[in-house]
Amino acid sequence: MKNPIENLNKIFDSRIRLGIMSAVMVNEGLNFNELKELIEVTDGNLASHLKTLEENEFIKVKKGFIGRKTNTTYSITKTGEKAFRTHLEALEQMIRKLG
Repeated sequence: MKNPIENLNKIFDSRIRLGIMSAVMVNEGLNFNELKELIEVTDGNLASHLKTLEENEFIKVKKGFIGRKTNTTYSITKTGEKAFRTHLEALEQMIRKLG
């Protein structure tokens, strides 16, 4: 049997990316400020982690406007959902193995 640690995704090692993925997994879509508030990080820090997740096609970005203000919304992709579920399942298996 394959060791569950092999199913952990290096991209989700960061607590910030873990937070972003958890948030977009359970919400239809969140804007930058909502994510920033939820995860409690700086603009620059959040932006760099969002960029990594977007480059790996785990989240999708939709830019639009609310009135004259720009509004960027982030949501999970099918690829992102699959990768994150696999990661969480591997964590659960590891915990069960140890317990």
